[in-house]
Amino acid sequence: MRDQVRSAVIWRSGTQIFSQLVAWASTFLVIRILSPEDYGLFAMTSVVLVLLGLVNGYGFANAVIADRDGGDGQLRQLFGLLIVINVALAAVQFIAAPYVAAYYGQPRVTDLLRVQALIYLTNPFLALGYTVLSRQMDFRRQAQVNMASAFIGALAALAGALGGLGVWTLIVAPLAGFVSRAVGMVIAARVFIWPSFDFRGSSALASYGGIALVGQLFWFIQTQADIVIAGRALPAAELGLYTTSLFLAQLFVNKVVPPLNEVAFSAYAKVQDNPTAVAEGFLKSVRIIMLLAVPFCLGLASVAQPAVHVMLGAKWLPAAPIIEVLALAMPFMTLHVLFAPATSAVGRPGIATRSAILGAGIMPLAFWLGISADGARGIAWGWLAGYPVLTFISALWALPVIGVKLAQVGRAVLPPVLAGAAMALVVLLTDRLAAADLSPLFRLVVLIAAGGATYGLWLTGFARDRLLELRGLAKRG
Repeated sequence: MRDQVRSAVIWRSGTQIFSQLVAWASTFLVIRILSPEDYGLFAMTSVVLVLLGLVNGYGFANAVIADRDGGDGQLRQLFGLLIVINVALAAVQFIAAPYVAAYYGQPRVTDLLRVQALIYLTNPFLALGYTVLSRQMDFRRQAQVNMASAFIGALAALAGALGGLGVWTLIVAPLAGFVSRAVGMVIAARVFIWPSFDFRGSSALASYGGIALVGQLFWFIQTQADIVIAGRALPAAELGLYTTSLFLAQLFVNKVVPPLNEVAFSAYAKVQDNPTAVAEGFLKSVRIIMLLAVPFCLGLASVAQPAVHVMLGAKWLPAAPIIEVLALAMPFMTLHVLFAPATSAVGRPGIATRSAILGAGIMPLAFWLGISADGARGIAWGWLAGYPVLTFISALWALPVIGVKLAQVGRAVLPPVLAGAAMALVVLLTDRLAAADLSPLFRLVVLIAAGGATYGLWLTGFARDRLLELRGLAKRG
């Protein structure tokens, strides 16, 4: 099992990182070409995509993964259910598009949403292949498909931006990625079956998926309320600055952590009858992921201004103060999203639902108070004020189910936090004393070098075991 997990992590996270490097290179080039207003318009459509995406059937797919006794009949039921759900979602988005555009006062949003509705038609094939491969713990073939689709999406994005498509670039590129990934996943899983629309006997699947769905709906409220609130209160250009800042601040938690959580969920599901193994696996995931998350987040907060200048260009410099605040909130979000895979895999998806309900109360209030006080940067302060509270309370609920004590999580997180604090202090002092007058590129290089050296030396001196654990995971058995 340990070898399976090691291989899965290497393939799923390693190729994910490679794929993301390709996607990020394309994204940063596209950002330099497009305008903040383009990203503001896209953000208005993304709220609808995220909301409807919560009910696209992936909760039922996870139920099938967790059910180790399900056979081909269950897969056919899942496929049929996914088709019904996603065709309905495409129709709902197509019909609702003009009403959403009227809410934001942006008529162009209608056409954008209607074209994006095609994405839902790829979900049944994508989720079916994902389910089969995840049951088998085969993340190698998943990774190969993800890499290919990342290249296709990146090429589509560059072609659209260079071809003058403007905001349509942000619609066409994801659509190309979804289509290619759906086709590739079905081929990789070698699952060619007819769907079944006879859903008798699927009550357990529906119950598990339904509980997860409720949690996802409240998760939507806590994570998308900022866009809903800001979309009416801010001009499209300022909204674009905020959403691009959030994209950069959440790069680690949104791009690196999800593939690791996919592996973790499958692993927890396989050992769900062994509480000790679940607890040890959870603590190991916290140690390793936070070891990587903390330097990324605190480092980004420390170098936001030169990083924006170099990666996005001078027109995006107003985003730097927003990123500085948002990045400080992301370690809390990273820790928070590690709870759900463990609690759900051991048959307690209601814990994640309860946490999502709490977040749906805390975060919108924090966003509303923040935007009232300081516009887009105020929303960033809302993230920093709300997420520590949400993470702490969620930990009190989730950790007893996982079999872990709060003090154990504290010990797992403390070394990277101390090393990260030292790193941030050295970076700020270096910037003030030696790097402030350098060109943006050399300033960024100097600050990253100073921060990386500080973080590595601190861990070598005070937490060498963490580095050895990370090396042991990367080393093939």
